[in-house]
Amino acid sequence: MIDAQLGGQVSALVRHVAATVVLPSYRHLQASEIGEKGPGEVVTVADRRSEEALTAGLLDLLPGSVVVGEEAYAADSGLLTRIGGPAPTWIVDPIDGTANYADGNGPFCLMVALIDETGPAAAWIYDPIADEMGHAVAGGGTYLDDRRIEPTAPLSPEQLRGVAPATYYPADLKAKVENGTVRLGSVTNGQRCAGREYLDLVGGKQQFAMFWRTWPWDHAPGALLVREAGGVTRRLDGRPYLVTPDPGEGLLATIDEPTWQTVAGALIP
Repeated sequence: MIDAQLGGQVSALVRHVAATVVLPSYRHLQASEIGEKGPGEVVTVADRRSEEALTAGLLDLLPGSVVVGEEAYAADSGLLTRIGGPAPTWIVDPIDGTANYADGNGPFCLMVALIDETGPAAAWIYDPIADEMGHAVAGGGTYLDDRRIEPTAPLSPEQLRGVAPATYYPADLKAKVENGTVRLGSVTNGQRCAGREYLDLVGGKQQFAMFWRTWPWDHAPGALLVREAGGVTRRLDGRPYLVTPDPGEGLLATIDEPTWQTVAGALIP
């Protein structure tokens, strides 16, 4: 298990990078500092600077580890093969919700997960606008800042709130979601920031989040927070979500097992 000292050092690093790199450029980006790394994939100079600072700090905190960052992957897709390797691996999303950030809006988050030989070992999601840190250690529970998250009683279907952003869904899944929303309390398109969705899920503001694209930097941190809070994260066919070099497609995270069954029955073909 990751020790408390290292966990605190990572939290401090993430907060420091947010304060010194990410927030100073927020709403101050020049047009030349915003671009695309692929069709519809916004990237800013702050994404790259944040990843550089997080990478250097994490490698210093854990010598012999490696980093798989979203922006480094954009330049070298072979980096994904490091996941599951012999060295402890940090997975980094330097700014999750970049489209929001580039527009001068929120939310956006900084996200880090540590993967070791046993699987996900620790995770951090930080929303610098809300100044809220979600963190978890395998076997040690999930915390929002200093508050430990405890399981809650299951809700009825009409009480369930969550997100199913259909932008990238295939046609059959999109149709099922559109027809199935009437069976649940509230289903929205989300906030364009997976990290914020996970914070809201473990914080009790919503009970489920369903995604199609499942890059490890978007979901490895949140999946551990959900698991350690007593929740469930699975592929849409019911298989467990595993952090592997193959990102796969489709993911449903819920705050507990009954909710997973209810939402899957309503929204998954």
